[in-house]
Amino acid sequence: MYTLSEENYLKAIYRIAQQKDVKITPTAIAENLGNNPASVVDMIRKLTEKQLIAYDKKQGVKLTAQGLKDAVLIVRRHRLWEVFLLEKLGYHWDEIHDIAEELEHISDATLADRLDKFLGFPEYDPHGDPIPKANGKVPKSFSVSLTHLKTGSTCRVAAVRDTSNTFLQYLIKLDIGIGTRITLIEKIPFDNSLVISIDGKENTTVSQKFGENILID
Repeated sequence: MYTLSEENYLKAIYRIAQQKDVKITPTAIAENLGNNPASVVDMIRKLTEKQLIAYDKKQGVKLTAQGLKDAVLIVRRHRLWEVFLLEKLGYHWDEIHDIAEELEHISDATLADRLDKFLGFPEYDPHGDPIPKANGKVPKSFSVSLTHLKTGSTCRVAAVRDTSNTFLQYLIKLDIGIGTRITLIEKIPFDNSLVISIDGKENTTVSQKFGENILID
């Protein structure tokens, strides 16, 4: 059994590790969790003692085999709860993250598997993040952003990189969700903003930052 804080650290380290060629430093963990560096160093020591991570100043933090297994389970529970909250309880996708943050710490041995079966074994959560399977395998994740789309091409929104309430509410206002089709009409050289058509409707101009946070398929 781990404390809530320990589980949050494992999940944060796992999330950072999903980015390619990123060194997981105490500073990176602190920024991800919004904690101060001193508390991160203390937690790194505790997780190292429990053999959940390995830490080297040159190579950074890495999850051990046991740490990875536990982190994947926490992420699996979180993303399954998000699906449940959206599909079964009618929450909007900008409301589910914080609630799932609390529910993910329920560690009943069979709960995640029962929830997975009840939901029909979903592969992705409402934000497009892959849901790890019971055997630890993870479905394909999406990493290509809207900014890489060629002018005149059409794509499907597969995931969102920014899951903050403000961004998700902005997407709701634009009527954009997972599966929405977007056509890139024009890239504006001045500031790299994008002119897009959403599901064939009238053109809308969005920022480069917006485009970077929309992942496409």
